[in-house]
Amino acid sequence: MIGIDTLFYIIILIFSVILHEVAHGYVADMQGDPTARLAGRLTLNPVPHIDLFGSVLLPALLIFTGSGVVVGWAKPVPYNPYNLRNQKWGTLAVSLAGVAMNFLVALIFGLLMRFIPGLPPSFLTIAGMIVTLNIILGVFNLLPIPPLDGSKVLLALFPNWFYPIQEFAERNFLLVILALLILLPIFLGPVVGSITKVLFRLFTGIPL
Repeated sequence: MIGIDTLFYIIILIFSVILHEVAHGYVADMQGDPTARLAGRLTLNPVPHIDLFGSVLLPALLIFTGSGVVVGWAKPVPYNPYNLRNQKWGTLAVSLAGVAMNFLVALIFGLLMRFIPGLPPSFLTIAGMIVTLNIILGVFNLLPIPPLDGSKVLLALFPNWFYPIQEFAERNFLLVILALLILLPIFLGPVVGSITKVLFRLFTGIPL
């Protein structure tokens, strides 16, 4: 049976990855590409965003196996980089928008925890989950591994040498996901976890 904390954790994760994707689409729209808006993806309604594997099955698997780091994703918002007013810097802005949104959410709730006295313990618990999860998502997505946002940043900055890597990852998506599942608890988990602890204390003033 799923505990109440786990249930809240999954709900927070789902809405955090949705905010991540909406931010991508919103910045793309600001940069001249209306694809996500026309597809109805600039909404907080979870239905258009849910990815069965990335939003539900993978987080549940990581929780129940005690991996130490729980991540996930929503369906990527569609966008056409050729519609952007500036394809290089526009692509970079779109790629970083989701990560920036996760860090912004973590910062807002972290500052609430840090500077507003007398908050109910139940709110502090939920706020702590929001801060932790959004920091994890932000840090994890900055890893330069396709299809994560960090790889798209490298593709925007160094297209000539990184494009073959990105193309290989897109052709072998399941292989990349399997590699991530293996590397996450062994190597990436400790790195993401260590950075998360530092940022959590920085945002909230409380050690994680």
